[in-house]
Amino acid sequence: MNQLTQLQLTSNILAIAQSQLGVHEATGNNDGIQVEKYLRYTGNKKGEPWCASFVSWVYGQAGYVQPKTAWSPGLFPLARQTLKPQPADVFGIYFAALGRIAHCGLVEKKQGNWLYTIEGNTNVVGSREGDGVYRKLRHLRTIKVYADWLNEPRKEGLR
Repeated sequence: MNQLTQLQLTSNILAIAQSQLGVHEATGNNDGIQVEKYLRYTGNKKGEPWCASFVSWVYGQAGYVQPKTAWSPGLFPLARQTLKPQPADVFGIYFAALGRIAHCGLVEKKQGNWLYTIEGNTNVVGSREGDGVYRKLRHLRTIKVYADWLNEPRKEGLR
């Protein structure tokens, strides 16, 4: 893929995600018109966690058939993992108490040791059970894994 096309794809994903900033749950129970659209996109119901559904919905709106999951660990198959976060990559945060990736979102940009992100089902303090779509600032050391869904997966895994 040429660089211009890559920039256009990245810009499109980010524009869709940015258009959702400010979406909030109706009652704080993983509900509301737009939140339920994200959940329906991945075959889930009102009231279920939706950070991965949000990421999947954004990619779907950009014309991608994958990823399409509400299970945040499902966004990080080895063939999609990357070591260098780029805009429009998916990031995952590991929660030791759960023993898995339990929150995810999209990388908007990297600046030094920090990531600007766009995430669903978070809040001002960055919870994994939040109330809306927010732009967050996260330190790189808080992120466990990244996945590249814009490019074809590599057979050997990590890039």
